[in-house]
Amino acid sequence: MLSRFDYFRPDNLQDALEYLNNNAGTNILAGGTDIMLELRSNKIDVKNLLDIKEIPETKVLSYTPGEGLFIGASVPVNRISEDATIRGKYPALVHSTDALASYQIRNRATLVGNICHASPGADTSAPLLVYNAKVHIVSSEGTRIVELPDFFTGVKKTTVKDNEIVIGVSLPDVEDDEKSLYLRKSRIKGHDLCNVGLAMRLKENGEMYVAIAAVEPIPIRLLELEKSLANKELTEDVAPWIQEEIKKYINPRKTSVRSSAEYRYHIAGVLAKRGYLNLIEKGAN
Repeated sequence: MLSRFDYFRPDNLQDALEYLNNNAGTNILAGGTDIMLELRSNKIDVKNLLDIKEIPETKVLSYTPGEGLFIGASVPVNRISEDATIRGKYPALVHSTDALASYQIRNRATLVGNICHASPGADTSAPLLVYNAKVHIVSSEGTRIVELPDFFTGVKKTTVKDNEIVIGVSLPDVEDDEKSLYLRKSRIKGHDLCNVGLAMRLKENGEMYVAIAAVEPIPIRLLELEKSLANKELTEDVAPWIQEEIKKYINPRKTSVRSSAEYRYHIAGVLAKRGYLNLIEKGAN
């Protein structure tokens, strides 16, 4: 049984921010796929619940050539997956949204909710990192924009304050001929929790970006690995090297219930090799 709480569903941002200011410790609902489960299982004690789905700014899903993509906080994951422009421009992001939970859940779940929940294994986090995403956060004092690496502060912790709402996420525009992908390994086939999630992006100039999720307390961009890759000619011979090299830059959690640290080291290498070969169009086993 759900505990009793106050529920407020404003249709404008001003009323939402006023409610936050007047009700400390308010929980925010967009898709509700995480918070409703936690409520039903009594994992959290909610006194006030702010539903932001009717706020116009949170419903925006737009792509502007030369500027990039904006995804509002209440945009369901399936809207992203089914958008032809996003599928063409940001394939790694779509790979991650396609992998998230089940089709029915994706009709409710939101990308912003996925990152705000701040699970180390959030599927969308690694692709967002390689696309240099920024988080748009509003309060009664104004708007601040946070680089995604600075947004996560720990397991299920972010930089969002009690009087703030994440209104959306923006991604800079991408080049026409670049490539990107997202690979994951779960415990079983299907829509299971992610054991290792790896995003890779190859730009027109040969730069390669790499980010990993579900390995450390927060999703991370592997900047040192990227620097090492910058000194390599992107040939098939590099594939075995990256399979081993990636292990130098990760520190898998030893307390995870999903899999052992040794297993994650191994899978990170396998995914890095596979992703690299796919990006340079050599195929992979």
